[in-house]
Amino acid sequence: MSPARPPARRAAGRAARRAHGDYTGGVYGSLLAASVVVGAGTLGDFPRVELVLLLLVTGVVFWIAHVHAQLFGARLARRPLDRRTVLHVCRDEWPIVKAAVPPAAAVAVSPLLGLDVRGALWLAVSVAVAGQVGWSVAAARHAGASWRLVTATASVNLLLGLLIVAFKIVLKY
Repeated sequence: MSPARPPARRAAGRAARRAHGDYTGGVYGSLLAASVVVGAGTLGDFPRVELVLLLLVTGVVFWIAHVHAQLFGARLARRPLDRRTVLHVCRDEWPIVKAAVPPAAAVAVSPLLGLDVRGALWLAVSVAVAGQVGWSVAAARHAGASWRLVTATASVNLLLGLLIVAFKIVLKY
């Protein structure tokens, strides 16, 4: 049995795992939110409240799916579940939900900006894509990546976001 790690090292390890989860979940959640907005936009006009709820509920459902996959996939094979493990996984995957909040907020404030529903959809997609790029840049910088690698990851994530925008245009909304 290995000796217990000092509290400072345990805290640093938790912070590192949390930062990793924040970035990956944020990138994934932002891409998910943009996809939800594009998909919802093809259905026609509907109240903004429905889109806000759709974004948030979809984020929560995908969060639950990721928590389930982590708990009953990889983790269950390695160790028994306890309350601490469940809470840890829930926290690590929470950025998926957090990433849905800015696009939902964009839809919610769009009437204050004088935007119709179509404008609200474009604003939400733009916010989601910007979030996706931002999360990827933050992750790369946090990992100590070179500016070249930061630029590469930002470019890949921008390309993914633009693919979603292209789907939105192709779907004619």
